[in-house]
Amino acid sequence: MQRSTAKALFELLSSMRFAISLLTILAIASVIGTVIQQNQPFNAYLNQFGPFWFPVFEKLGLYSVYNAGWFLVILAFLVLSTSLCIVRQSAPMLREMRSYREHAREVSLRQFAHQAELPAGRPLAEQRERVDAYLAHTGFRARADEREDGVLVAAKQGSLNRAGYFLAHGAIVLICIGGLLDGNLPLKVQMWLGGKQTTTGNQLIADIPASARLGENNWSFRANLFIPEGRSANVAVLSVDDGILLQELPFTVSLKKFHVDHYENGMPKRFASDILVTDDETGESFEHTIEVNHPLTYKGVVMYQASFEDGGSLLKLTGHNLLRDVADEPLQLEGRVGDTLRLEHPRYDYALELTSFSAFNVEDMGSGEDSATGVDRLREHLGSGAARTDSGRDLRNIGPSFTFKLRDEAGQAREFQNYMQPIERDGRWYLYTGMRETQAEPFRYLRLPVDEDGRIDTWLAIQRWMFDPARRDVLAHRMASASFGDDPSVAPMRDRLVETASHTLALFSERGYETVGRFIEASVPAAERERAADVFVKILQGLVWEAWMMARVDAGLPALEINENRAAFLRDTLAALSDSLFYEAPLYLQLTGFEHLQATVLQVTRSPGKPLVYLGSLLLVLGVFAMLYIRERRLFVLLKHQGAGLVAMSSNRKAIDVDEAFQRHAEALSALLAPDSGEGRTDPTATR
Repeated sequence: MQRSTAKALFELLSSMRFAISLLTILAIASVIGTVIQQNQPFNAYLNQFGPFWFPVFEKLGLYSVYNAGWFLVILAFLVLSTSLCIVRQSAPMLREMRSYREHAREVSLRQFAHQAELPAGRPLAEQRERVDAYLAHTGFRARADEREDGVLVAAKQGSLNRAGYFLAHGAIVLICIGGLLDGNLPLKVQMWLGGKQTTTGNQLIADIPASARLGENNWSFRANLFIPEGRSANVAVLSVDDGILLQELPFTVSLKKFHVDHYENGMPKRFASDILVTDDETGESFEHTIEVNHPLTYKGVVMYQASFEDGGSLLKLTGHNLLRDVADEPLQLEGRVGDTLRLEHPRYDYALELTSFSAFNVEDMGSGEDSATGVDRLREHLGSGAARTDSGRDLRNIGPSFTFKLRDEAGQAREFQNYMQPIERDGRWYLYTGMRETQAEPFRYLRLPVDEDGRIDTWLAIQRWMFDPARRDVLAHRMASASFGDDPSVAPMRDRLVETASHTLALFSERGYETVGRFIEASVPAAERERAADVFVKILQGLVWEAWMMARVDAGLPALEINENRAAFLRDTLAALSDSLFYEAPLYLQLTGFEHLQATVLQVTRSPGKPLVYLGSLLLVLGVFAMLYIRERRLFVLLKHQGAGLVAMSSNRKAIDVDEAFQRHAEALSALLAPDSGEGRTDPTATR
């Protein structure tokens, strides 16, 4: 019973259907690994999939498919299955490769699809001599079987076709073993048997315990080495699930200079690292430049140029107050990327986390048209908090930007991205600031129009006037006076306009276009809403103009005359005022200066399985070539003492040229064995 069970298990593991099933599962897993971005922070997956599916996918290992335990187990079973398949098929295949089938019976030969009669009349010895010469000339190896009625000459060529089977299957075994060696299996073994445990990444390297460190002699790893300019590092970081491990290196790498070359539109076309490598054991050093596709190998460790990041640039910021009824002076801040600054105020308390800086930003600035009016214009801004997404494609470098997070006392954070320089859209210029609640969301951008001097001071001054309740009546009376003058005869109309303007400004101060649009929908018949919306928009534009003029009075500047450009600035200012009400920050942080410090990210690997993968790939190519292009053919020539002989041919693959080859061999042999073939005739063995 035990022997039969073991035999059944052996047949199952070595069967083709089992191997194909494993390959199918691996293919599905590879698709999942392609669709779901691998080895990202767990917070990103939580934001993407939600609290229900996140733990389900985590248990299945879908966030790191190729390092998941079940994936490695399937890969190991594929190695076992393929190896057993080779063992199972080796003996019969080797017998078949060595066999000539010289004992085949005439009855069997006559059942072949390709068989023909050969002429008789020559002595058997002479026939045998001519057939042997022909087979040797045409590349066949032959073996003869003497029979009572004659002799059967069995010949074959292309037996190496079956060697392709061993090469291809052996290649799969080598590639899978190489994948296991270079994958996460050695690391998992160390974590299971060596007591290694991941740790969090928000701590100093010196504070990371030994249980989270891998020694220099670790024989397989793939980690990232982060080095700012002017600094050194001799430990790399491996990301494992939601933690990290440190991989110690037998040398120290110092970044002397990081180079980035850009195309005309600002996109990087080349980046390279000038490094100094110092052997920790001997103290010897040498310089080298690592570029993309030009790695450096030292002491069995390969260093690739993977990417680049900010190395802790110094940022100089100006914080412009966005609170209503508060007239604070601009706040001057300074900090490095990675620092956390405190923003303390009677109205708020935030931790400002400077997360990244980019000196170049290539964006698609496709143009669009802001042509909506009336209710459409109002609905366009319902809860937007951002500028519209425009169509078209226009790649441009729009200058430096930085990202930061504002974290409140409860630990909740919003992420922001602010650009340093004004950006041109449709002939007008804006400062862009983006906001998002989570990393899974795209940034929603607020466009702040700059004035004729390229500054946002005008918009900030208008914002303070528009949203200050104490100044609301002043703006309403100024706009009404500008519209109707001081004529007592129109006093009732002027007073009604003052009341309407004050009410409109109160509505607008709540949630911008959203509350104005809702008021119109609730109080105006559907047929009159578009005309009412145009009236409200004109009132708001008049209020913005008066706020602008009052801001100039406060600054000691003369009044302006309206023109086309200033009218466009009014419209942009009004849209930005509405959107700013959805900007969840008490101040706008403007980047005013920076000292750029770059850092390189090198991928360091030790891959003992790489030679096996290369060798397996070569064997796989050779095996596939052998199976596809080396054709095994067997030719049987039956010669008799008396009567006609027989020629038959078999092939391991049906092809069009099999018929042609058999016809050629049959005609040549018939010509050689014909009774009247003399010395003067053309020798059929002269050509193949």
